Amino acid sequence: MIDLTIHFDGSGEKHLYEQIYEHIKKEIREGKLLQEERLPSTRSLAENLQISRSTASAAYEQLVAEGYLEARPNKGYYVSRYEDLYHLGVKKGKQQENQESPPKKNAYKIEFALNGMGEDLFPHATWRSLYKETMKKHSGDLFRLGDPQGEMELRTTISRYLHSSRGVNCSPSQILIGAGNDYLLLVLDKILGERASIAMEEITYNRAFQLFKSCGHQIIRVGMDANGIRIDDLKKSEASLAYVMPAHQFPMGIVMPMSRRMELLGWAHEKEERYLIEDDYDSEFRYQGKPIPALCASDVKDKVIYIGTFSKSIAPAIRISYLVLPESLLEKYREKAFFLASTVSRTDQFMLNEFIREGYFERHLNKMRKGYKNKHDLLLEELRAFGHAFTISGENAGLHLLLHSKQNKTDSKLQQEALQCGVKVTTLSELLLPGDTIQSNHEGTVLLGYGGLTEIEILEGMKALKNAWAE
Repeated sequence: MIDLTIHFDGSGEKHLYEQIYEHIKKEIREGKLLQEERLPSTRSLAENLQISRSTASAAYEQLVAEGYLEARPNKGYYVSRYEDLYHLGVKKGKQQENQESPPKKNAYKIEFALNGMGEDLFPHATWRSLYKETMKKHSGDLFRLGDPQGEMELRTTISRYLHSSRGVNCSPSQILIGAGNDYLLLVLDKILGERASIAMEEITYNRAFQLFKSCGHQIIRVGMDANGIRIDDLKKSEASLAYVMPAHQFPMGIVMPMSRRMELLGWAHEKEERYLIEDDYDSEFRYQGKPIPALCASDVKDKVIYIGTFSKSIAPAIRISYLVLPESLLEKYREKAFFLASTVSRTDQFMLNEFIREGYFERHLNKMRKGYKNKHDLLLEELRAFGHAFTISGENAGLHLLLHSKQNKTDSKLQQEALQCGVKVTTLSELLLPGDTIQSNHEGTVLLGYGGLTEIEILEGMKALKNAWAE
């Protein structure tokens, strides 16, 4: 139910009930009152407008008589359905047209989306149970402001998890919890200051690039090869920081080998002011070989700023990420950014802490790995038939892989052919930084994300792509 604000004409030329009647009729005609919307009762309207109840009733009765309103016994007055008003010759407002028009259907049936996740793999029952337990156990704490860095319980649990799963040794005091990587990178901006120059690979995570650039940092583009960022190019730059994704570079899918990681750490160790920003966004999903420890785990001189997230491993809507600061930057954090309150609700933090601490997270990850591994293997099996037309890369980790055309087709051509067969794929060109053009060695590259698809949908999508790209 809504409140009605009506400004009366004090000239006395029109009765108050007429002014109310005309105001509501106009609101309905212009789409400002939507179909099935409940209006205030005559008593409430009278009290709000300081008029008699009989005046309000007279206006409503006239609107009901003309079909603008519908009176429902023991429920109140509601705006009539649009089809009824249409027969009265009422001109529909824009909001009404938007409300009534059915949404346009996508021009595709299957989308190999890069940010998709398997909804069937989410532990709905466990999460609901944890919510109830949290409300009982922490009911008093939920109404108080928490620690700006995040709840100590959760930070302690994360530090233990990072030690066991990624080889990262850190104390809870080094961890900051925030709602997504964007927020944490903004906090990092406060710590680093505007003068920091940041090296980024020539093809990199566009969102991080835009965020650093918008904060006024100088961004230095550095070349990359099959092993990731080129150290020789990095050494030629004047950068004081380098942003990298060693576990699974986005979007190229490169897993940085240990030798390149050591070279990268060597660069950072050369000067006191140098640091590495390690974005470890989906390290949980690796399909070939043994898990590679985080770059931060090999750092013996406190030079790696580590960023992790639960968006990929649990669900994007969880929106809980964490930043591990080197001890040398903690004082700067307390000076420049400690005033920023945590952006994650205490309820979510308590729930996540129990989810990890009680072993639910480990069981969930095992289920996710198995489910994604099955999808990954199925996709690769289906791609065998494409060997004459494409080469594959980025298939060793993460939730997407890349196809590179051998037939000199542009990526836009490949995308259009796929759409004509009901499938949407992402092109590498779409992920480039503003003003960039696709390099010749990357022309004709599309990305297939499979995390959000069922195995049946993968089979259906690959069948369509075979028709789309058949020669």
